[in-house]
Amino acid sequence: MILDDIKTIAAASGGEVTDRKGAYSLRITVAERKSFLSKTKLEYIASFRIDDAAKTIHFSEMLKEAGSGLSSGSGDMSPGFGFKTETYKTGGGPREGSINEQSDLFGKKYSYSFDFQTIRPKIEGQATSAGYTFEYQIRPVR
Repeated sequence: MILDDIKTIAAASGGEVTDRKGAYSLRITVAERKSFLSKTKLEYIASFRIDDAAKTIHFSEMLKEAGSGLSSGSGDMSPGFGFKTETYKTGGGPREGSINEQSDLFGKKYSYSFDFQTIRPKIEGQATSAGYTFEYQIRPVR
């Protein structure tokens, strides 16, 4: 079954596939930074939906950075200490053209060697060999 094959690809890459009402999500923690009472995490998230009747896989991917913890008063927080939580995502298209720019951006904050360009082709190849059509979408699959 194609879902089992995708789960195998995810596990080999250090990720995990979860199901939410037929929309699947593959998450891989790319990098994590911990400092005194704060933590930030960079994740690769691929979302997909398998349409067995049409033999199609709808696929989307993104980078997501999330952080929480105490701030030291710098930036947009008031002087002194405070609690700050933020979540934002970067990009929404394939990781080919802009991955170098994003890697440069995140490389200033994190040290990682994850290759984003390997996940999508592996899943696309597995889908094609199983007789499915692979459709890439810019918006997250829901």
